[in-house]
Amino acid sequence: MDPGKAMRIAMEEALRGQERGEVPIGAVLLEADRILARAHNETILANDPSAHAEIVAIRRAAIAAGNHRLPGTILCVTLEPCMMCFGAILQARIGILYFGARDPKAGGLQLFEEAQQRGLVHGKLAITGGILEEPAGAMLTRFFREKRE
Repeated sequence: MDPGKAMRIAMEEALRGQERGEVPIGAVLLEADRILARAHNETILANDPSAHAEIVAIRRAAIAAGNHRLPGTILCVTLEPCMMCFGAILQARIGILYFGARDPKAGGLQLFEEAQQRGLVHGKLAITGGILEEPAGAMLTRFFREKRE
Protein backbone atom coordinates (compact mmCIF):
# COMPACT_ATOMS: atom_id res chain seq x y z
CA MET A 1 0.00 0.00 0.00
CA ASP A 2 1.20 3.50 -0.78
CA PRO A 3 2.60 5.17 2.39
CA GLY A 4 0.42 8.23 1.81
CA LYS A 5 -2.73 6.11 1.65
CA ALA A 6 -1.71 4.23 4.79
CA MET A 7 -1.04 7.52 6.57
CA ARG A 8 -4.50 8.81 5.65
CA ILE A 9 -5.99 5.68 7.24
CA ALA A 10 -3.88 6.27 10.35
CA MET A 11 -5.09 9.89 10.44
CA GLU A 12 -8.72 8.72 10.26
CA GLU A 13 -7.98 6.49 13.22
CA ALA A 14 -6.39 9.42 15.09
CA LEU A 15 -9.58 11.43 14.62
CA ARG A 16 -11.63 8.51 16.01
CA GLY A 17 -9.45 8.62 19.08
CA GLN A 18 -9.85 12.37 19.41
CA GLU A 19 -13.63 11.95 19.29
CA ARG A 20 -13.26 9.62 22.28
CA GLY A 21 -11.18 12.12 24.25
CA GLU A 22 -7.73 10.80 23.37
CA VAL A 23 -4.71 12.62 21.97
CA PRO A 24 -5.16 12.20 18.18
CA ILE A 25 -2.50 9.67 17.25
CA GLY A 26 -3.37 6.81 14.93
CA ALA A 27 -1.66 3.74 13.55
CA VAL A 28 -2.30 1.13 10.90
CA LEU A 29 -0.37 -2.14 10.61
CA LEU A 30 -0.19 -3.71 7.16
CA GLU A 31 0.93 -6.88 5.49
CA ALA A 32 1.47 -5.78 1.89
CA ASP A 33 -1.87 -4.15 0.99
CA ARG A 34 -3.90 -5.92 3.69
CA ILE A 35 -4.75 -4.08 6.90
CA LEU A 36 -3.99 -6.34 9.87
CA ALA A 37 -4.97 -3.78 12.49
CA ARG A 38 -5.74 -0.13 12.99
CA ALA A 39 -5.79 1.72 16.26
CA HIS A 40 -5.68 5.05 18.05
CA ASN A 41 -4.36 6.04 21.44
CA GLU A 42 -6.34 4.44 24.27
CA THR A 43 -4.27 5.55 27.25
CA ILE A 44 -7.10 7.55 28.84
CA LEU A 45 -9.92 5.15 27.96
CA ALA A 46 -8.03 2.10 29.20
CA ASN A 47 -6.20 3.81 32.08
CA ASP A 48 -3.10 2.27 30.54
CA PRO A 49 0.02 4.35 29.91
CA SER A 50 1.24 1.72 27.43
CA ALA A 51 -1.89 1.90 25.23
CA HIS A 52 -0.25 4.06 22.55
CA ALA A 53 -1.71 3.66 19.06
CA GLU A 54 1.33 1.67 17.88
CA ILE A 55 1.16 -0.82 20.72
CA VAL A 56 -2.61 -1.26 20.46
CA ALA A 57 -2.24 -1.95 16.71
CA ILE A 58 0.61 -4.42 17.33
CA ARG A 59 -1.43 -6.24 20.01
CA ARG A 60 -4.45 -6.54 17.71
CA ALA A 61 -2.38 -7.71 14.74
CA ALA A 62 -0.50 -10.28 16.85
CA ILE A 63 -3.77 -11.71 18.14
CA ALA A 64 -5.21 -11.84 14.61
CA ALA A 65 -2.02 -13.49 13.28
CA GLY A 66 -1.78 -15.88 16.22
CA ASN A 67 1.88 -14.92 16.59
CA HIS A 68 3.79 -12.36 18.64
CA ARG A 69 6.14 -11.84 15.71
CA LEU A 70 4.96 -9.88 12.68
CA PRO A 71 7.90 -10.09 10.24
CA GLY A 72 7.59 -8.32 6.93
CA THR A 73 4.81 -6.04 8.14
CA ILE A 74 4.55 -2.28 7.80
CA LEU A 75 3.52 0.08 10.58
CA CYS A 76 2.29 3.56 9.71
CA VAL A 77 1.77 6.00 12.60
CA THR A 78 0.87 9.68 12.59
CA LEU A 79 3.57 10.70 15.08
CA GLU A 80 7.19 9.64 15.56
CA PRO A 81 7.11 6.75 18.05
CA CYS A 82 8.46 7.08 21.58
CA MET A 83 11.15 4.71 22.87
CA MET A 84 8.55 2.39 24.43
CA CYS A 85 6.87 2.00 21.05
CA PHE A 86 10.20 1.52 19.27
CA GLY A 87 10.86 -1.36 21.67
CA ALA A 88 7.50 -2.96 20.85
CA ILE A 89 8.07 -2.46 17.12
CA LEU A 90 11.42 -4.24 17.37
CA GLN A 91 10.05 -7.07 19.53
CA ALA A 92 7.29 -7.66 16.97
CA ARG A 93 9.91 -7.78 14.18
CA ILE A 94 8.04 -5.23 12.08
CA GLY A 95 10.01 -4.57 8.90
CA ILE A 96 9.06 -1.04 7.89
CA LEU A 97 7.99 2.00 9.90
CA TYR A 98 6.43 5.08 8.33
CA PHE A 99 5.59 8.04 10.52
CA GLY A 100 4.10 11.45 9.89
CA ALA A 101 5.00 14.29 12.24
CA ARG A 102 8.27 14.43 14.13
CA ASP A 103 8.17 14.60 17.91
CA PRO A 104 11.19 16.59 19.13
CA LYS A 105 10.02 16.33 22.74
CA ALA A 106 9.18 12.64 23.23
CA GLY A 107 10.09 10.97 19.93
CA GLY A 108 12.50 8.08 20.14
CA LEU A 109 14.05 8.12 16.66
CA GLN A 110 17.34 9.75 17.64
CA LEU A 111 17.89 7.38 20.58
CA PHE A 112 16.89 4.42 18.41
CA GLU A 113 19.41 5.43 15.73
CA GLU A 114 22.16 5.88 18.33
CA ALA A 115 21.44 2.44 19.79
CA GLN A 116 21.42 0.96 16.29
CA GLN A 117 24.82 2.52 15.48
CA ARG A 118 26.26 1.07 18.69
CA GLY A 119 25.01 -2.40 17.75
CA LEU A 120 22.47 -2.50 20.58
CA VAL A 121 19.47 -3.14 18.32
CA HIS A 122 18.72 -6.58 16.94
CA GLY A 123 16.85 -7.00 13.70
CA LYS A 124 16.38 -4.57 10.86
CA LEU A 125 13.84 -1.80 10.69
CA ALA A 126 13.53 0.51 7.69
CA ILE A 127 12.25 3.92 8.80
CA THR A 128 10.82 6.78 6.76
CA GLY A 129 9.52 9.86 8.52
CA GLY A 130 7.68 12.88 7.26
CA ILE A 131 4.87 11.05 5.44
CA LEU A 132 2.07 13.67 5.24
CA GLU A 133 3.98 15.43 8.00
CA GLU A 134 2.14 18.74 7.74
CA PRO A 135 -1.45 17.48 8.09
CA ALA A 136 -0.44 14.89 10.71
CA GLY A 137 1.30 17.57 12.75
CA ALA A 138 -1.48 20.09 12.25
CA MET A 139 -3.99 17.65 13.75
CA LEU A 140 -1.96 17.53 16.97
CA THR A 141 -1.29 21.27 17.00
CA ARG A 142 -5.02 22.00 16.69
CA PHE A 143 -5.86 19.50 19.40
CA PHE A 144 -3.46 21.01 21.94
CA ARG A 145 -4.36 24.58 21.01
CA GLU A 146 -8.04 23.83 21.64
CA LYS A 147 -7.15 22.18 24.96
CA ARG A 148 -5.35 25.34 26.10
CA GLU A 149 -8.23 27.65 25.07
